[in-house]
Amino acid sequence: MADKQTENLHADAAGLDARPVAEILALLLSGQAAAVAAVERALPDIAQGARLMADAIAGGGRLVYAGAGSSALMANADGMELPGTYGIPAERILLCMAGGIPTDAHMPGDTEDDGAAGAAAGVTLGAGDLVIAVTASGSTPYPLELARAARRGGARIVAIANNRNAPIFELADASIALLTPPELIAGSTRMGAGTAQKVALNLLSTLAAIQLGQVHDGMMVGLKADNTKLRARAAGIVATIAEVRPAAAIKSLEATGGDTKAAVLVALGQTPGEARAMLATHHGNLRAALARLRLPAANAGEIANQGSSL
Repeated sequence: MADKQTENLHADAAGLDARPVAEILALLLSGQAAAVAAVERALPDIAQGARLMADAIAGGGRLVYAGAGSSALMANADGMELPGTYGIPAERILLCMAGGIPTDAHMPGDTEDDGAAGAAAGVTLGAGDLVIAVTASGSTPYPLELARAARRGGARIVAIANNRNAPIFELADASIALLTPPELIAGSTRMGAGTAQKVALNLLSTLAAIQLGQVHDGMMVGLKADNTKLRARAAGIVATIAEVRPAAAIKSLEATGGDTKAAVLVALGQTPGEARAMLATHHGNLRAALARLRLPAANAGEIANQGSSL
């Protein structure tokens, strides 16, 4: 069908629509499993991309998610979840989608070819910003031209694509090739390619958040507790780390205005002001701040520069 892996026919596609339902589902599931397996080969490049993401946020820059169609939906979903989950300020995240983010089920396909719109979005970016460009083919005009313009302005690029030697990789500081097999529904990259993209994006942003000090012992200490469930989660985090009763954890959160990291330190005897100052000294890294509390003053200098954060 094409020389792109994402457009080729799958070896098991013949007669797919005439097979028993259970067999169809088993084949579709195997395609999803193969897509996830493809991500493992890209782990070193994902690590490189996560470091770039963490550096951009720590340096005051922005994360710019860019794509078209289903790839953009995967990318935008990742970006939208970072403020609530890890406390990354929403104003530090830009969502760029060909044709704009849909408000209903109508998602025109022709907008992905609008390279001029991509370039117009890219020229607003510069040094310190990081573009995360996601395109299954690796040659979609909108993200390609956005990345090209952003790179000219000094931004760095993480490129995610599902074809080897994709043109987008020529612009990238970190190239994440997710070499998924041909789709069982030829060209339907919302299937295997999209699954691999979603997994890779999850890994990228989660590792970046860990490197920014927004995760402590598997708990999201940077979360924005703006609903009942998350307020309860924040209280549980404070109680677990500080080893205090739930009532004390809630009181500490109230004293810090819901700042989970600071609340942990307050629960351990610091004033809110002292807690915030200690976190600032340690670049927002709670583990380093806790170590400072637990070590003799003579050893404090050894950990003063641990961690990096927002």
